[in-house]
Amino acid sequence: MKKNIVILGSTGSIGVETLNIISKDKNNFNIKLLSTNKNIKKIYHQAKYFNVKNVIISDHESFLKAKKIYKKTNINFYNSFSIIDNIFSSKELFYSMISIVGLDGLDPTLRIIKYTKHIAIINKESLICGWNLIFKKLKKFKTSFFPIDSEHFSIFSLIGGFESTKIDKVYLTASGGPFLNFNKNDLLNANINQALEHPNWKMGKKITIDSATLMNKLFEVIEAKKIFNLSYSKIKILIHSESYVHALVKFNDGLTKILIHEPSMKIPIHNSIYYNDIMKLKSNHLNFKILNNLNFQRVNLKKFPLIKILKILPEKDSLFETVLVTINDYFVSAFLDEKIKYVDLIKYINLFMRKKCFMKFKKIHPKSINDIYKTRDYVNEKLLNSGI
Repeated sequence: MKKNIVILGSTGSIGVETLNIISKDKNNFNIKLLSTNKNIKKIYHQAKYFNVKNVIISDHESFLKAKKIYKKTNINFYNSFSIIDNIFSSKELFYSMISIVGLDGLDPTLRIIKYTKHIAIINKESLICGWNLIFKKLKKFKTSFFPIDSEHFSIFSLIGGFESTKIDKVYLTASGGPFLNFNKNDLLNANINQALEHPNWKMGKKITIDSATLMNKLFEVIEAKKIFNLSYSKIKILIHSESYVHALVKFNDGLTKILIHEPSMKIPIHNSIYYNDIMKLKSNHLNFKILNNLNFQRVNLKKFPLIKILKILPEKDSLFETVLVTINDYFVSAFLDEKIKYVDLIKYINLFMRKKCFMKFKKIHPKSINDIYKTRDYVNEKLLNSGI
C-alpha cells in the first residue's frame, strides 16, 4: 500500500531534495499535496511528474496565472492553506514535510498535524515562535516529529529521540559562512554577492545571509532549547568550517557522542522518511582527512556580534522570539534589496532588538497563532515608521 505524502514548499531546496528521494522509490509513495509561493512553472512540472492532484499557490497573482495557464489540466489549484481541512478528513497521511520559508509556515504546520502520522519541519521561524503551539498539537494528535535541520536531527539521533534529562551539554557546529576569514576592514565593505557565497551549503538567499551573520546559528540554539527542553546554558556553538561534524552531545555519565555526515540535507531528509525502515542511501566514504584535523573554535563575538542577542533572550517561551524573527527578516530583506550595507544589517538588528517598545514582549507568552501574527505586524509597523 502506498504511503501518502505532503510537501509544503516543494519548489525550494528542501522540497526539491525531498522529491528527489521519493522519486527513487516512487511506487511506494503517493503525493497528495504540494505548495509553492510563486514558482508555478516548477510546481506544475512536479505535480505532473508525480501525478499530484492538489496544489497550493500562496501568492494570489501567481495563483490566478496558474489557473489560467493550466486550466486544461486535472490539477486543483488553491490559494489558501485553509483548504487542507477540506482535502483531508482523517489521519490519512504518512509523512508531511514543511519547508515553507518564514512565519507564513506556522499556520499550515498547525493545520496539517492532525492529518499526518509523521511531520518533518525545517521551518525555523515556526519552531522558534510557535513551538509551544506545535508541541501541544503534536501531543494531542499523537503525531511524531522530526527536526530536519542537520544539527537538530543529529541531536535527535544521538539521544535517541527527545529525552534530554541525561544531557550535560549540547554543541552545535557552525561553518562560519563566507565571512569566517574576513577581517574588520573586509567586513566594512562586504557586499551581497560575497554574503551569498556560502562555502559548504546551497540554500536560498535569505537563509544564506542568516548563515553569513550567524543569525542562523542563533536561531538553531533557540530551536534546540525549545525542541529538546534545555536551558540556554546547556547549548554552545562551535565553529567548524568543514560542516562535517553537525553536533556533539556530552552526557551526564561522562560519555560524549558526535554525529558526522557530509554537508547534504538529503541525509536528514532520507532518514526522517525511512526512520523505521531499512533503506540504503548512497554516501561518500568517511573523510579521515577532516576527522584527523578537526579544528573547533569558539565564536568570535567581534566578528559575529549577533550571537550576543542570546544573552537577552528569556528562558520561557515568549513573543520576544517573534520580535527577533521579524526584525531579522526586515533588515535581511533591506540588505538583499541593497537599501543597507552589510555592517548596517548587523548594527540595526542589534539596535532594534534592545528597543524598549520590543523588550516588553519578553514577558508575554504566545497563547495563539494570532498573538504571534499580531506581534509580527506590530514590529513591522514600528520598523517601517523608523524610516530605515
